[in-house]
Amino acid sequence: MTAVQKRLHQLQTALKSAETFAARHPRALTATVVGTLSCFAVTAFGIAPLAPDAAELPRRTLVETVPMADISSQLDELASHAIGLTRAEATRSSDTPDSLLKRAGAFDPAAAAFLRTDPLARRVFQGRAGKMVHLTADASGQVQKIVVRFPAEKVEQQGSHFTRLTIARDGARFSASTETAPLQAQVALGSGTIRTSLFAATDDANIPDAIASQMADMFSGDIDFHRELRKGDRFSIVYEVLTADGEPIQWDGGVGRLLAGEFTNNGKTYSAVYFKDSASGKASFYGFDGQSKRRAFLSSPMEFSRITSGFAMRFHPIMQTWRQHNGVDYGAPTGTAVRSVGDGTVEVAGWQNGFGNVVQVRHSGDRSTVYAHLSKIDVKKGQRIEQGQRIGAVGSTGWATGPHLHFEFRVGGRHMDPRAIARASEAITLPGYARAQFQQTVASVKTQLAVAETMDGVSAAD
Repeated sequence: MTAVQKRLHQLQTALKSAETFAARHPRALTATVVGTLSCFAVTAFGIAPLAPDAAELPRRTLVETVPMADISSQLDELASHAIGLTRAEATRSSDTPDSLLKRAGAFDPAAAAFLRTDPLARRVFQGRAGKMVHLTADASGQVQKIVVRFPAEKVEQQGSHFTRLTIARDGARFSASTETAPLQAQVALGSGTIRTSLFAATDDANIPDAIASQMADMFSGDIDFHRELRKGDRFSIVYEVLTADGEPIQWDGGVGRLLAGEFTNNGKTYSAVYFKDSASGKASFYGFDGQSKRRAFLSSPMEFSRITSGFAMRFHPIMQTWRQHNGVDYGAPTGTAVRSVGDGTVEVAGWQNGFGNVVQVRHSGDRSTVYAHLSKIDVKKGQRIEQGQRIGAVGSTGWATGPHLHFEFRVGGRHMDPRAIARASEAITLPGYARAQFQQTVASVKTQLAVAETMDGVSAAD
């Protein structure tokens, strides 16, 4: 038997003895308990008188004067630290120097006069509206500094740089200066669900239209966005937002490229990533398996538009007869950019009866495309062009009842359905030496897409 077991046995024996004694001598037990409690009471009574009565304790009041600093000195100290106001605004087409300053919370006639008279400062109100204005004023509303950011003026720098116009106060004088700085790319995530249309879903998620158009291009070989889009389809994307001094730019071209995406259409999920071969410099969209999403021909000559008449029999609106429609008509506002669906050489760039302003491009394999009813032609006969390059703008020239693009695809002189040709065209292949770099890119965007998937109806920068 262990020591612990022995102690338990002894305790059990003592308890049994106590129980036996209590059963045989209940009066003696009661007297013992009362006696014990009486001893406790006497002890407590004997100790209690030793504590002082709280009411009889001495009381003393202490009064101490705390010196307060003079209020005027505090105000002087506060005034020495300029309290300012910083506001961000975008210029409007109806803006004047006074209206812009008022909207930014500043009242400064001298600053308004400088904005009206200085050649550099006047550029704030020249050209297109939407310039980003950051104004700093003091507590009285007096302008201290104005920084204005807008697109670079040199054509070769547009889309990659911005102009920074700085107006600074020095006492009663102002000075203005300009400089050009590079735009910075910031990664953004977004996702959405199709309820009515692609653009409605991207609008709900605050995703720019230019990114929605790139997404349509990215998956154009997998999904016919004109016919196969379904309510409940979902997408998640990773894309670039361009910033000027850390602020997302608000003018046209404020987004970079679409970097990656996943699109679930009718229960089937398609994935793609933008990849640029560092050796050749060529870039394209690829599936995560390395298969190129880019084909020799784009599915549409416009980034995104509405088909008004397909490749089929139709009632001709001018001839008033039923006849075969040998192309596809895309409804879009006058001036909407039209692009070449593939690499090629311009064979026709001019006027033809019926077609109005028309461009015809010769591609490899005895294939050609026609772009008709243009309001503007941006290429010349004999010019070599690349896939996606702008060749003109939507119009209503020739036999057209309204602004739209008539697009044809011919193989050996025979008219074919352009969308069927685009899907069946050969894919651009990923070089073998680029596989390792490609897999690293895929691993990175998979993590970002997983985060984007949790943001349904939201777009946010990392």
